Amino acid sequence: MKTETVKVEGMMCEHCEMRVKKALEALDGVESAEVSHDTGTAKLSLSADVSEDVLKKAVTDAGYDYAGVTA
Repeated sequence: MKTETVKVEGMMCEHCEMRVKKALEALDGVESAEVSHDTGTAKLSLSADVSEDVLKKAVTDAGYDYAGVTA
C-alpha cells in the first residue's frame, strides 16, 4: 500500500471534508482518504498509482482548490 498526501484549499468544515473524501475514494486506486480541513490535507492510501491530473480533477470537481501533492 502506497500513501500520498494531497494539499486541498478551501475546506472550512467537516462537511467539506466529507465531500473531498467521497470524491477521492471514488477514484480507482484510492483505498481510503483521511481528510482534514484543519490541516488542508487529504492523506491517501493507494492500491495503485493515481495520476496527479486525476486527483486534481476530483478535488476541483468537488468544489475545492487542488494545491498539489506534498512530500
